[in-house]
Amino acid sequence: MSSRVAIAGIGTTNFSVTSPGVSYRELTYEAAVKAYEEVGIEPKDVDSFVCTSEDFCEGYSISDEYANDQLGAVLKPVQTISGDAIHSLATATMLILTGHFNIVVVQALSKMSNVKTIPEIMNFAFDPILNRPLDEYYLYVSGLDMNRFIFEGRANRNQCAMVVVKNRKNALLNPQAAYGASLSVEQVLTSEPVAEPVRKLDVAGIADGAIVMVLCSEKIVSSLTNNPVWVKGIGWASDSPTLESREWGESASTIIAADMAYRMAGITCPAKEIQIAEVSDEISYKELQHLEALRLFERGHAGVALEDGKTFPDGVLPVNTSGGSLGVGHLFEATGAQKVAEIFTQLKGHAGKRQVKDAHSGLAQSWRGDPSTSSAVVVLSNS
Repeated sequence: MSSRVAIAGIGTTNFSVTSPGVSYRELTYEAAVKAYEEVGIEPKDVDSFVCTSEDFCEGYSISDEYANDQLGAVLKPVQTISGDAIHSLATATMLILTGHFNIVVVQALSKMSNVKTIPEIMNFAFDPILNRPLDEYYLYVSGLDMNRFIFEGRANRNQCAMVVVKNRKNALLNPQAAYGASLSVEQVLTSEPVAEPVRKLDVAGIADGAIVMVLCSEKIVSSLTNNPVWVKGIGWASDSPTLESREWGESASTIIAADMAYRMAGITCPAKEIQIAEVSDEISYKELQHLEALRLFERGHAGVALEDGKTFPDGVLPVNTSGGSLGVGHLFEATGAQKVAEIFTQLKGHAGKRQVKDAHSGLAQSWRGDPSTSSAVVVLSNS
């Protein structure tokens, strides 16, 4: 068996509100070419491919069938993960750890600007017997959960709005981000109501884009890169599928997924051993909720840490330096790949104006968005 797994290279497109000039195939092709060129390989060198595809979002049944050509995966082993890209990353990692695969490529994309019925698609994630027949706008779940989070004293409304201000500002330094902006807390709080207390600016806007990652075994990593980023630990979990039995105000799946990743990475004190984090923030308060579920801050302390500047780019634990989903755009199943790409770029020292100093260990966390309760976590290191 292979002892360690590295991410040798990542290729990404820019992330945009719409992409009328390119198809989803062309987005994947652009990202794939960049990834292959970075590590100096051709598709024929790849042992297996993992595509991230939900079918609902692509509008095609077995939509992974349409990824083979642009990845160069024709007549190669290809499998599909209908989850987040970090789930796909976990699959690729396990393939390499078997010792039978040296190079595995992971693909993820979003072309949500093509989709006119996002609320109807998201309603399919509800329990089909108890919840889906209500046929309500799915973000009411976010309103209920955010209310509980605030009611329990975990954060206040201003702190949640500050997440938006921070991440949209961070995105101004990310040339690939779609939603960079200078906002005030007041602008967030007075934006259009969605599902109280959630306001329009609390919700990440959709974006198009693609990410392709090249993973490899330790025995061949030196032939692909002299600056690899190692997968130290990875975990995933799902919570209750019904609204009636979930733990409101908490991200139980993130807690379980994080503990799984930390055990694999040998991390006992995440707050001291993780130096940078990209966490899911599709709704503003979720960044704070997820930081606590990841044990990067104590329960009820993430909002205060934000106010104190601890999660800003120059703070003790920079969070969502890319701009997060609020600043980059909501990429649905490709969300985790974008977050992994940011940590990868930071650990390699290639983040330009948003570069965090002396970052050696980072974490990426994804959550599939309401009404789902599925999360995944990966710990990465440059040593």
